[in-house]
Amino acid sequence: MTAVSRLALTDFRNHRDALIEAKGGFVLLSGPNGAGKTNVLEALSLLTPGRGLRQVPISEMARSGGTGGFAVAARLGDQTEIGTGTTPAVPERRQVRINGAPAAVNSLGERLSVLWLTPAMDRLFTESASGRRRFLDRLALALEPGHAHHAARYEAAMRARNKLLAENLDADPDWLTALEAQMHEHGAAVSEARVRTVGSLTETIAALPDDDFPRAALTLDGWQAGDLAASLQASRGRDAAAGRTTEGPHRQDLVVTHLAKEQLASRSSTGEQKALLLGLVLAHAELVAERRGSPPILLLDEVAAHLDPGRRASLFDRLEGRGQVWMTATEAALFDAIGATATSFHVESGTISPA
Repeated sequence: MTAVSRLALTDFRNHRDALIEAKGGFVLLSGPNGAGKTNVLEALSLLTPGRGLRQVPISEMARSGGTGGFAVAARLGDQTEIGTGTTPAVPERRQVRINGAPAAVNSLGERLSVLWLTPAMDRLFTESASGRRRFLDRLALALEPGHAHHAARYEAAMRARNKLLAENLDADPDWLTALEAQMHEHGAAVSEARVRTVGSLTETIAALPDDDFPRAALTLDGWQAGDLAASLQASRGRDAAAGRTTEGPHRQDLVVTHLAKEQLASRSSTGEQKALLLGLVLAHAELVAERRGSPPILLLDEVAAHLDPGRRASLFDRLEGRGQVWMTATEAALFDAIGATATSFHVESGTISPA
């Protein structure tokens, strides 16, 4: 089972020097608002490709009043040592080490699978499509670590193409053609991974037993795979005028429907949206465990506080024995139903102590 047995934070957010020794199963963090609980989850989310659960620039994560850099280091259950952080000299550049050796950020996805749910994601079904694409891409990444490479290469080629078109529509057509070929190659890989993820997750949801979390129907809307290079070449004038690329997988959207009610998630109640989202994350965790042979690490920020007692008990039952689950709450009493097998900590003013 993949789990983090040791987590060390140095000058990360409000944690000057923090150490957590954890077991598999539930890892519970309780304490007042602003204590640094979510910061611990954010640190764990950085052990995968991407900008973590807050989606902010890496330069913003160093502790105020610290050296200007930060470090997040973890030991996994198989004794692999992984870490990431920045240096004071280059605070905007993220560095990664695996067993002491420099490594690419995208290689983290091959070592660890981490999924998260935060209060900010409650608006997932009603916000812009970009948030749902990021959510879907995290689901795909947990199943296919190579997805991060294709997504990054596609975005880089698109930014370069947009810049060229903004400077001069007729500038260096050969370079434009080369960039569009890259977008076609990596864009097709991105879209195909999303399609596979939606299909596999649909099958997993259908096979799950009924419980307090409603089933979701998933579809991928918007751009579909085709000759993207030809479409991009034909739309150069339009894209130059718009100041952006108007076709490609970056225009796709994940559409979620409450299956039993045949109603779009965006039109469901706030409580139903929360339950749908949580059900999706739990179903995906089942799929990852089946595909990778090990359950992902789940980061659930303030989830228990927003569930009624019955649904909270169902959540704990679903999670029991399904891998390592890090959860936060302002009140430790919300975790009483979990039992004594959990590893519990109290967080206050950036200090972490056993509870």
